[in-house]
This record gives sequence, C-alpha cells and structure tokens, in this order.
Amino acid sequence: MRPDDWHLTEDLDDFLTRTGDFLHSRPALHNTALTDIEKLRTRRVAGHDAEAAVFGRLESGDEVRAIFYLTPRGRLGLTPLAVERADTLAAHLAGLGHSPSNVIADHETARAFAEAWRRHTGTPPVPFWRTRLYRLGTLTPPQPRPEGRGRITGGKDREQVVRWCREFCVDVGEQPSIDLIDAGSWGDSRFGDRHFTFWETPDGTPVSMAAATSMVGGMVRVDPVYTPAHFRGRGYAGAVTAEVSRAALAAGATDVVLFADPANPTSNALYQRIGYARVTDFAGYDFTSATRTDGGP
Repeated sequence: MRPDDWHLTEDLDDFLTRTGDFLHSRPALHNTALTDIEKLRTRRVAGHDAEAAVFGRLESGDEVRAIFYLTPRGRLGLTPLAVERADTLAAHLAGLGHSPSNVIADHETARAFAEAWRRHTGTPPVPFWRTRLYRLGTLTPPQPRPEGRGRITGGKDREQVVRWCREFCVDVGEQPSIDLIDAGSWGDSRFGDRHFTFWETPDGTPVSMAAATSMVGGMVRVDPVYTPAHFRGRGYAGAVTAEVSRAALAAGATDVVLFADPANPTSNALYQRIGYARVTDFAGYDFTSATRTDGGP
C-alpha cells in the first residue's frame, strides 16, 4: 500500500465532511473516535487548543476505509486497520516527524500499530489499557430493583462527582486523570464533558454514579460507572447503569455502549444481565516513559 493513500489535514471541518458517513456507519465500533473528535471540535471552537490536531483518512476506490486522529497531547486514535495498513501508517507518520505518545484502538489494530511503530522508530510500546466494548441490545433493568431512584446531578453535586471520579481513577489506575482533577482542570480530564447521574436511596443519600457522553452520530457511551466500596453488592451499579442507558434511549440514541475491564467478571456479568452484548476488545499502548497526559476514553 502506498503512503499517499492516506490524506492528512489539520482542517477538522473538511475532515468531518469527508469522513462523517464512514464514522457514523458503525457508531458503536467508532465510539472513541466520535467522542474524541467531537471534543476536539468543541475545544477548538472555544479557542482552548492553540496547537492543531492532525487528522487522516485512508481512501480506496473513492471510499473512506479508515481514519486516524492525533491530538495535541499526542494521543493517536485509529479505526480498525489490517496489519499491513497499520505498518504503512506507522512508517508514514514517522517519516513526517509525528510522534504519538500513545495509541488507542481495537485490540488487533492497536497491537499491529504498536509493533509497527517499534520497527520503524525503535520505540518499545508499553501496554497500559485493555478493555471490552459492549453495545446495548434490549435493556433489561435489574430485578429486584434496589430501593431509591436515579437523579441527574447539578452544581451542588460537583464536589462529590469530582471526589468519586478521583476514587474511580484510583480503582482503575488512571493516574493522569487524578492529576488533572487535582489541578482543577476538570475540562481537560476525560470526565469534563460527561453528564452524571446518581442513584440515591429513599433518604436522598447518593450511593452510586454513572455518566454518559453527549450523543454523537446517534451514539452515547456510558462512562464511568462507580460505586464506593462500602455500597457495593446491593445492586446500585446495575440500577444507575440501567437508568443512564434508559435516558440515552429516550433521547434517541441508536447505539448505547460502554467499556468494561475484561478481568472483572462481576461488572461484565452485570452489564450482560441488563442487556449489553460484547462487540470487541480495545487496547492502548504507550510510546513514552513519561507520564501520559490523557487517560482512556
């Protein structure tokens, strides 16, 4: 494959015009690209990113076959690529002087690019993220349902939302997100664009939390889901996840997705019980020994 099959640009509007149909064709599989690119778009409109991101589309037969985006922070996102195409892209980016700090994609694509990047640059990849993508089929709220109700959070809940996001980061090992929250840069963390819901007991005590991204291309991602340790095992996580999922469907979402740690059988079983089905696994590889500045999706 020729490297000139990849068309690179910093013009986000033109990129979206040319690739929008492709991205929206499989919104569940392309969920990270959809949400990351939308966040880049809104930040650029607001004038927050002085340095431009780089976008690329792979065309064959006048059709878009794949895309990538390289954020100002160095995160490289990819849609699924065959091994030889991942190799061509790695060589092309290295030749142009681009140096991603990490890559996130479906597991096979991420691994293929990481190995290609090692071959072309000598940089050893370090795995830092492995997750399983689920898509909602028929929502089946948990039974019996725990007492209480879901409540959309407001300004008065900000301190608790931030605290629980920090605790979530500790649980899953996302140190960069903790640093951003501690520094007060809520908008720069991966939680800054989320819409949060609490599950509250009848006396109004919040006991669990779930959030959702804004809808992009008919897709909403539920992320994160967190229950403090002393409230676990009572069905609160399933209830709040079902509530957020129901709200996404009611808002018109055609694809509701979430990620789960494949090493956590409890959460995987929970999501499947309420109607989520596995799509594929995703992975992330780090190309620098320095602390990364953005976490997973």
